[in-house]
Amino acid sequence: MADVSNFKINEKWPAKDPSVLQLYSFPTPNGVKVSIALEEMGIPYEAHTVTLADADVKSPEFLSLNPNNKIPAIIDPDGPGDQPLELFESGAILIYLAEKSGKLIGSGAAEKAHIIQWVMFQMGGLGPMFGQLGFFYKFAGSQWEDKRPQERYIGEAKRLLGVLDGVLDGKTWIAEEYSIADIAIAPWLRALDFYGAKEAVGFSGYTNVAAHLDRFLERPAVATGLQIPPREPASRAA
Repeated sequence: MADVSNFKINEKWPAKDPSVLQLYSFPTPNGVKVSIALEEMGIPYEAHTVTLADADVKSPEFLSLNPNNKIPAIIDPDGPGDQPLELFESGAILIYLAEKSGKLIGSGAAEKAHIIQWVMFQMGGLGPMFGQLGFFYKFAGSQWEDKRPQERYIGEAKRLLGVLDGVLDGKTWIAEEYSIADIAIAPWLRALDFYGAKEAVGFSGYTNVAAHLDRFLERPAVATGLQIPPREPASRAA
């Protein structure tokens, strides 16, 4: 197992235990995907709060790990070939952790492909579209006189919720069993509360989706992972 204490990011977020996986994140929908997965898989890790402020995500230390300046990112000291692995993009991290642990990615090639399909659905559709909905419904875009962008993303959110509601009909989880597909999707469903947009998209009418989110939030590992890392960073003194 490699020692990750010599990575540049340690200059701002020093590892207390360099022998375990290091998570650099913030409790946003994308950020909590990884902390929830780590909790569900039982992988030892150390979490560092990287706020969304430019002083953090655009710092030289964080950019040394993720040049795209977005959370989450990880360093795994126990990577392939006994070499440390640096990784960003929440979907890529979920797939890597599932394959590393052998958990939450299905029991065969077909089921694995199906699960990854829904992770990509979240990464390419649900996340970006809900994020735009948040901008135009709650944040700066909500002040624009032209409401066509807001209407466009409300409509797209409804369409995506309809897709999910259909696939969840008669099912407990997205795939045959609980998986990283659920971990990818459910935090973005929860974000509709934060955006104050549940009523606008008619969330209660998507009964299968609403029940899925309730089941997800009842899981102990989810309850823990949603709080990691804390929104307020700990002291960065070495």
